[in-house]
Amino acid sequence: MDFLNVSHSIFLVAMSWVVALVAGFTGLSLTRDLAEKPMFQKKASIALAAIALGGGIWAMHFVAMLGLKMPILFYYDAAITLVSALSAILLVGAALILLHFAERTPLVIAGAGGIVGVGILVMHYIGMAGLELCRAVYTPSGVILSSTVAIGLCVLAFGIAYGRRTNRNIVLGTACFAIAVFAVHFLAMAGTKFVAEPNTSDFGPSMSNETLALGVIFFSFVIFGACLWVSVTYLVSHSDEKSTPEKEQATVDVKTVAELQIPCEQDGNKVFIRLEDVSFVRADGHYTQVYTENERIFCAWPITEASKRLLPVGFLQTHRSYLVNPKRVSRFERTKDKGRCFFEAPELPPAPVSRSKLKVIQDALASQVSASRA
Repeated sequence: MDFLNVSHSIFLVAMSWVVALVAGFTGLSLTRDLAEKPMFQKKASIALAAIALGGGIWAMHFVAMLGLKMPILFYYDAAITLVSALSAILLVGAALILLHFAERTPLVIAGAGGIVGVGILVMHYIGMAGLELCRAVYTPSGVILSSTVAIGLCVLAFGIAYGRRTNRNIVLGTACFAIAVFAVHFLAMAGTKFVAEPNTSDFGPSMSNETLALGVIFFSFVIFGACLWVSVTYLVSHSDEKSTPEKEQATVDVKTVAELQIPCEQDGNKVFIRLEDVSFVRADGHYTQVYTENERIFCAWPITEASKRLLPVGFLQTHRSYLVNPKRVSRFERTKDKGRCFFEAPELPPAPVSRSKLKVIQDALASQVSASRA
């Protein structure tokens, strides 16, 4: 069997690495703080992240394949190439659904990483099956090595990115994901030989390198750019936006704070609850429930109105549905990537603390304790 001599374009190898990085960053960024978002935005974020990560795996592979140089002319089967892209997107989507709709235990995170690793392998070998006028010949050692690296690095990437959802961990997870996609391709290619194959497949229409290049460029830059744009404009809730310098400089009149009361309704009568008597406020549909030490009282304010009025006077938003009076918190408890605030009145239920707000709430409560002791 006569094997063909092959080489690679260094420029396109480098570009394939960039594509893998962009895909990883886009996908992992889109899934940030999903617990704080409405269900529609959560589902939309997961769908876009699956397209970015799965499509990025596909785009990285074919950018590298565009740099493959052989002494013969070769084409790609368009249908098989499309199947390879859809396979990666579907498997990554399954992993993200597992991560965001099941309890996120270490085993679940490892399982999701393993699914993404399998997605990289499935995409690679289906994509290679789409070659026309030449055929790939694999070695067992190359297949085993690339499979081990794919699954191992993806488990590591998702373990880092989903262990604690911080910016630093997302960047590290992005690097691991990009290394996984990049290394799997070139480790598999290192153990692959090519032979000329005079017959072409009738499965789908043939596609030249030029046509493939247009598709890869479109997906790599237009789709990734659109995903990032959507993530920072439509999928970021107002509660996640950072305060502006003007907000940070705003001051609250001490007398106004002391006199501020929450209008509530009890037994058909309007009552006013002093802030110092409030333990926490919880969203209840379009309204809220105000919890004091001894009772729960209906309030016509929506949670957005309550946030606007209570956050500037010292209340803490521990969750998109909860506003907590830190002066009434007796204990803070952290469990893995979530937390709970317990109150002085033992009969009150604890207020949940979401993953994205753990650090802020922990620091704010620590400052409150220090101030009370001073």
